[in-house]
Amino acid sequence: MRIIFGLVTLLLALAIVGSLAKTQLQALGQIGTTTTRAPTDAQGKAVTEAVMGRTRDGAATAAVPAGMGVMGGATPAMVEGTVPMQAQAIQNNVRDATNAALQKGVERSNSSQP
Repeated sequence: MRIIFGLVTLLLALAIVGSLAKTQLQALGQIGTTTTRAPTDAQGKAVTEAVMGRTRDGAATAAVPAGMGVMGGATPAMVEGTVPMQAQAIQNNVRDATNAALQKGVERSNSSQP
Protein backbone atom coordinates (compact mmCIF):
# COMPACT_ATOMS: atom_id res chain seq x y z
CA MET A 1 0.00 0.00 0.00
CA ARG A 2 2.88 2.34 0.82
CA ILE A 3 4.43 1.70 -2.58
CA ILE A 4 1.20 2.57 -4.39
CA PHE A 5 0.79 5.82 -2.45
CA GLY A 6 4.45 6.62 -3.03
CA LEU A 7 4.09 6.14 -6.80
CA VAL A 8 0.87 8.16 -6.92
CA THR A 9 2.54 10.96 -4.96
CA LEU A 10 5.58 10.87 -7.27
CA LEU A 11 3.40 11.02 -10.39
CA LEU A 12 1.38 13.87 -8.91
CA ALA A 13 4.56 15.81 -8.11
CA LEU A 14 5.91 15.23 -11.63
CA ALA A 15 2.61 16.39 -13.14
CA ILE A 16 2.71 19.60 -11.08
CA VAL A 17 6.35 20.33 -11.96
CA GLY A 18 5.69 19.60 -15.64
CA SER A 19 2.66 21.88 -15.66
CA LEU A 20 4.61 24.69 -14.00
CA ALA A 21 7.52 24.27 -16.41
CA LYS A 22 5.19 24.36 -19.40
CA THR A 23 3.51 27.52 -18.10
CA GLN A 24 6.84 29.24 -17.52
CA LEU A 25 8.21 28.29 -20.93
CA GLN A 26 5.04 29.49 -22.63
CA ALA A 27 5.36 32.81 -20.79
CA LEU A 28 8.92 33.14 -22.09
CA GLY A 29 7.84 32.20 -25.60
CA GLN A 30 10.07 29.12 -25.66
CA ILE A 31 7.33 26.64 -26.48
CA GLY A 32 5.86 26.62 -29.95
CA THR A 33 8.68 28.59 -31.58
CA THR A 34 11.04 25.68 -32.20
CA THR A 35 10.82 23.98 -35.55
CA THR A 36 12.71 21.25 -37.32
CA ARG A 37 11.94 22.62 -40.77
CA ALA A 38 14.62 24.14 -42.91
CA PRO A 39 14.61 27.95 -42.95
CA THR A 40 12.74 29.49 -45.86
CA ASP A 41 14.20 32.99 -45.85
CA ALA A 42 17.46 33.72 -47.65
CA GLN A 43 19.36 34.80 -44.53
CA GLY A 44 18.34 31.68 -42.60
CA LYS A 45 19.41 29.45 -45.46
CA ALA A 46 22.75 31.26 -45.74
CA VAL A 47 23.49 30.81 -42.04
CA THR A 48 22.54 27.13 -42.20
CA GLU A 49 24.74 26.56 -45.22
CA ALA A 50 27.65 28.40 -43.59
CA VAL A 51 27.43 26.52 -40.30
CA MET A 52 27.14 23.17 -42.05
CA GLY A 53 30.21 23.98 -44.17
CA ARG A 54 28.45 23.70 -47.49
CA THR A 55 29.36 25.77 -50.50
CA ARG A 56 27.17 28.47 -51.97
CA ASP A 57 27.46 29.53 -55.62
CA GLY A 58 30.69 27.55 -55.94
CA ALA A 59 32.45 29.59 -53.24
CA ALA A 60 33.28 28.37 -49.77
CA THR A 61 31.38 29.92 -46.93
CA ALA A 62 32.21 30.09 -43.26
CA ALA A 63 30.04 30.69 -40.23
CA VAL A 64 30.67 34.27 -39.17
CA PRO A 65 28.28 36.02 -36.80
CA ALA A 66 26.78 39.25 -38.09
CA GLY A 67 29.11 42.22 -37.89
CA MET A 68 32.33 40.20 -37.87
CA GLY A 69 33.14 40.84 -41.49
CA VAL A 70 34.29 38.55 -44.26
CA MET A 71 37.06 36.05 -43.75
CA GLY A 72 39.70 36.12 -46.40
CA GLY A 73 40.54 32.73 -47.85
CA ALA A 74 39.15 30.57 -45.05
CA THR A 75 37.45 27.40 -46.20
CA PRO A 76 35.57 25.29 -43.67
CA ALA A 77 35.78 21.52 -43.64
CA MET A 78 32.94 19.65 -45.30
CA VAL A 79 30.58 18.16 -42.73
CA GLU A 80 30.36 14.41 -43.30
CA GLY A 81 30.45 11.29 -41.18
CA THR A 82 28.78 10.38 -37.93
CA VAL A 83 26.83 12.83 -35.80
CA PRO A 84 29.70 13.38 -33.31
CA MET A 85 32.07 14.01 -36.23
CA GLN A 86 29.60 16.48 -37.75
CA ALA A 87 29.19 18.28 -34.42
CA GLN A 88 32.96 18.52 -34.02
CA ALA A 89 33.35 19.82 -37.59
CA ILE A 90 30.71 22.50 -37.03
CA GLN A 91 32.36 23.53 -33.77
CA ASN A 92 35.71 23.72 -35.54
CA ASN A 93 34.19 25.82 -38.35
CA VAL A 94 32.70 28.30 -35.90
CA ARG A 95 35.90 28.42 -33.80
CA ASP A 96 38.08 28.98 -36.87
CA ALA A 97 35.74 31.67 -38.20
CA THR A 98 35.76 33.46 -34.85
CA ASN A 99 39.55 33.24 -34.56
CA ALA A 100 40.00 34.56 -38.09
CA ALA A 101 37.61 37.45 -37.44
CA LEU A 102 39.38 38.31 -34.18
CA GLN A 103 42.77 38.19 -35.91
CA LYS A 104 41.48 40.44 -38.67
CA GLY A 105 40.23 42.88 -36.03
CA VAL A 106 43.63 42.91 -34.34
CA GLU A 107 45.36 43.54 -37.67
CA ARG A 108 42.90 46.33 -38.49
CA SER A 109 43.42 47.88 -35.08
CA ASN A 110 47.20 47.71 -35.38
CA SER A 111 47.19 49.23 -38.84
CA SER A 112 44.99 52.17 -37.76
CA GLN A 113 47.18 53.10 -34.80
CA PRO A 114 50.21 55.30 -35.48
